[in-house]
Amino acid sequence: DAAGVSHGRVRRFATPRRLAVLIERCAERQPDRVVERRGPPRSAAFDPQGRPTQAAIAFAKSCGVDPAQLCEIASEKGVWVGYRGVESGAATTSLLGGMASRAVAALPLPKRMRWGAGDTEFVRPVHSVVLLFGTQVVPCQVLGLEAGAETRGHRFHAPRVIRLRGARSYAGALRRAKVIADFEERREIVRSGVEAAARACGGRALIDAELLDEVTALVEWPVPVAGRFDERFLALPREVIVATVQDHQRYFPVERDDGTLSGAFVTVSNLASRNPDTVREGNERVVRPRLSDAAFFWEQDRKLPLSAYAERLGEVTFQGRLGSYADKTARVRALALRIGELIGAGEEAVARAAGLAKADLLSAMVGEFPELQGTMGRYYASASGEAEAVAAAIEEQYRPRFAGDLLPTTRVGIALALADRLDTLAGIFAIEQRPTGAKDPFGLRRASLGVLRILLETPLDLDLGALIAAAAAAQPVARAATAEEVRTFVEERLRGLLLERVAGASAEMIEAVFATAPRSPVDAEARLLALRGFLREPRAAVLAAANKRIGNLLKKTPTDALPAVSAERFTEDSERALYAQAGRVGPLLDAALAARDYGRALELGLEFAAPLDDFFAAVMVMDENLDRRHNRLALLRDLQALLGSVADLSRLPS
Repeated sequence: DAAGVSHGRVRRFATPRRLAVLIERCAERQPDRVVERRGPPRSAAFDPQGRPTQAAIAFAKSCGVDPAQLCEIASEKGVWVGYRGVESGAATTSLLGGMASRAVAALPLPKRMRWGAGDTEFVRPVHSVVLLFGTQVVPCQVLGLEAGAETRGHRFHAPRVIRLRGARSYAGALRRAKVIADFEERREIVRSGVEAAARACGGRALIDAELLDEVTALVEWPVPVAGRFDERFLALPREVIVATVQDHQRYFPVERDDGTLSGAFVTVSNLASRNPDTVREGNERVVRPRLSDAAFFWEQDRKLPLSAYAERLGEVTFQGRLGSYADKTARVRALALRIGELIGAGEEAVARAAGLAKADLLSAMVGEFPELQGTMGRYYASASGEAEAVAAAIEEQYRPRFAGDLLPTTRVGIALALADRLDTLAGIFAIEQRPTGAKDPFGLRRASLGVLRILLETPLDLDLGALIAAAAAAQPVARAATAEEVRTFVEERLRGLLLERVAGASAEMIEAVFATAPRSPVDAEARLLALRGFLREPRAAVLAAANKRIGNLLKKTPTDALPAVSAERFTEDSERALYAQAGRVGPLLDAALAARDYGRALELGLEFAAPLDDFFAAVMVMDENLDRRHNRLALLRDLQALLGSVADLSRLPS
């Protein structure tokens, strides 16, 4: 595209052993291009006799033409000599090598390696490069290798060299060599094959999207193989079995129609074995000791109550400068109690859940399966006789774990989830380890989005700034800027989230809302929704323009120094009418704001459209008489505060 070479559809291919791109209907050449260059001024290019000067000769030489072939280019600023010509487009084959090398070099590979005696770097050793234009091999070097037309098929089924007859034959030739090159096609083959194998076992496969992508990326010729594990392991918590089978072994668990696990699983082999039973037995043999370990951890962990693990949290460091997990637990408990009081969560349950929240980190099961933290805490809390609200909150503190994940549903869980995230945000900002453009090792972006989703989707109208300030004040590292930095960081995420949630919202609308410093994310969204509806009114644009004009008049005036408005100083009927309108509408608008009826508040603002038009048409605001000027500016100041109480309309585009 950058080279101007026209083309049709672009197809991509990816397997564990190859990457490829097929560009259809690719033009043979770049289009010819009209070139215009401007040279020296005409007065400097030719002497009085019309002979070219050295400046014109040098310019013509740089263009590859004779001075007689130069033309004149005129503009408002003068006349110059110039050159106009047609530059022939380069052959596509002369461009492809450089394009391929640049594309490969630009791949986002975090770690590259060298191999052999060369200094070429890539994510893995490269054995061959194919670069074809139609049936023609493009002569060039990519990754230190001469491009050709030869590749290889499946490592075991078809290891021989394959010579491609042309670019279009790539996918078909590889398919005959037992390689499904198209990633999307191969993923669908994996999905349907796993589902069929699960049905043959009398159940249905649990297909996690990330695991499906990962398995697809590990095979070139997918062959599903069903296996089973001992049913005695079904006594383990469901999440433990799934973590073992799915997350650790890359198998797809199979459940019965009633939703319980069946003891069957489906793995995906990278070849069609002549002895499939051997493949099945091998996979069963591998999963058995992993489940045996999990069963052992399950039995051992439950020999002690969860509170016994909580007593050892002081032995585990949360972060060097922020103390141990016991220190974090104390901070989270205090903040969770504050939040719990605001949202009606029971004080005793919140305190107990916060005290036990991180205890399962010291269990053997979570040591082996870190992804089960919280989940195992819930099981162990129930086994220890803790209240159901406490057990549920221990698991819910980690929700949402990712975009689209479930939110905590209990009040105790909500208080714990918010407090834990806010403490982490405040602590990491306090030690100045905030995320960079590409790195976020503490997951602070995810934590802030989790806080916002909980508040917006529950919904909870909490003063987020006050909670952030409380979390920052509790940190062992005191920094005056911490609370403001965290607030700004979270607010940036809120802007993006509101753009997603409120269809038709714009960045300018969000800025107009944030200019009023809404007290909570819920309040910000309510204002934005009202503003979106208001702007559909035809008169809204008139009022927005008037607000902008008021803002421009007040920009150069320190409004705090202006006096209170005095009706006795009015000299024009239009300013008296505007003042009277403010006195009549102001109380109604204040009542709408108090009721959070922002739509009604904005509608009341429309009643100022006509009086403002009359005012600006009849009144010279910047009157030479300073008393009159300051009185009129004070009137506009009060009106700006009134009209900008929902959103600063002056920030909207004209």
